[in-house]
Amino acid sequence: MSLPNVLPATSAFIQRAPRMLIGGDWVEAADGQTMPLHNPATGEVLCVVPRATPEDVDRAVLAARQAFDDSAWTRTRPRERQNLLWQLADLMQRDAELLAQLECLNNGKSAAVAQVMDVQLAIDFLRYMAGWATKIEGSTVDVSAPLMPNDQFHSFIRREAVGVVGAIVAWNFPLLLACWKLGPALATGCTVVLKPADETPLTALKLAELVLEAGYPEGVFNVVTGTGITAGSALTHNPLVDKLTFTGSTAVGKHIGKIAMDSMTRVTLELGGKSPTIVMADADLKTAAAGAASAIFFNQGQVCCAGSRLYVQRKHFDNVVADISDIANAMKLGNGLDPSVEMGPLISARQQERVYGYIEKGRASGATIACGGEQFGPGYFVKPTVIVDVDQKHSLVQEEIFGPVLVAIPFDDEADALRMANDSPYGLGASIWSNDLAAVHRMIPRIKSGSVWVNCHSALDPALPFGGYKMSGVGREMGYAAIEHYTELKSVLIKL
Repeated sequence: MSLPNVLPATSAFIQRAPRMLIGGDWVEAADGQTMPLHNPATGEVLCVVPRATPEDVDRAVLAARQAFDDSAWTRTRPRERQNLLWQLADLMQRDAELLAQLECLNNGKSAAVAQVMDVQLAIDFLRYMAGWATKIEGSTVDVSAPLMPNDQFHSFIRREAVGVVGAIVAWNFPLLLACWKLGPALATGCTVVLKPADETPLTALKLAELVLEAGYPEGVFNVVTGTGITAGSALTHNPLVDKLTFTGSTAVGKHIGKIAMDSMTRVTLELGGKSPTIVMADADLKTAAAGAASAIFFNQGQVCCAGSRLYVQRKHFDNVVADISDIANAMKLGNGLDPSVEMGPLISARQQERVYGYIEKGRASGATIACGGEQFGPGYFVKPTVIVDVDQKHSLVQEEIFGPVLVAIPFDDEADALRMANDSPYGLGASIWSNDLAAVHRMIPRIKSGSVWVNCHSALDPALPFGGYKMSGVGREMGYAAIEHYTELKSVLIKL
């Protein structure tokens, strides 16, 4: 297919023979099968990649196992792990535009935004994790050992790499999510088998090239492409995997968690969300409206912590909804390769149908479409939509839509806002828009979510742990918490 306005290196990568990385070798699927990838902006087939078999996944896990158990990787010193991560981040910086274009073509998002957001955040995170490689500490303990009162002891606690990590990531931020898994794994000395989302493996494959170029030993990082039902399932069930880390839907995450418990495989699950945006009466209303629009329409609403539920103090409700609707109506939709485009397509025809189905469900129940509410093609586009006159118990409010659909509801007072904000099976993020610090500090501990942003939304930093309460997951990404999730504690007691 023709790819105007992209780097020659981007075209060459798209057109290369389909391969995946196993143990340092670029290989086809064992049975030679491939699967097509589509350009969400046009619906056309972009390229094909291998459709991994369970045999392929087992080979990748074995390569990771051998690299962890038997190779020089296990003897690398913290400084070496730090420098390798820095080298990988530098290579990503060099190829930032290429990575952004691949993300755009494969995912549909704006290439310009992907370069300054997705790619740069991934680079920053790897550099942050590089610093932790030299700061992983244990501790000494002065024990009492009451059953051995006449003896002396030396006792200490070690923090050790968990082992082989099976990582499965979602399609909304393919590169960034992969780096969220890869960074702490490589900083601590683990090895990794990455299964990118069915729809979006291209930046994972480019990342694999850069890992080899950075100088990592063979088998430390492996990438298998294919379907979740085959390749993902094989990775989840493999007994040589010590830890599973998954980002995706709550339904799939619960399934993975149950399988992991059968073998007591360590697990981190970053799952769905239905995050509330709360606008108090004292807020700067124009700023809050712009922030609420960004919170839901960024990345086409395909964000786990998107501000998909808007609660506004009743006396300002109509004005805030009108301002957000004006912003939505003015947004330019189109191909993400066009730097003037503000919103790209959804990831697939299936996702377009799903999101539009929720809008139709709202219409059928008597909700009012304040703006948007339409889909179009070619490509998988849904216009940014704001829906009002919806009951708190409606599926539009309670279920994750994962698209550019905002449901807005008025509230009367602080207690009312908190009640509705917490009335959700999810608890990933929330934002409060207010200049009343006393009210803000009252509300923060009462909101049941892993992140609370004040006068901003979805503001991420490598030093801040990210994850959820309730059905939004188990464990945390980023920050020192990530190091804890990729290591085991070992207690040592020596009788002197």
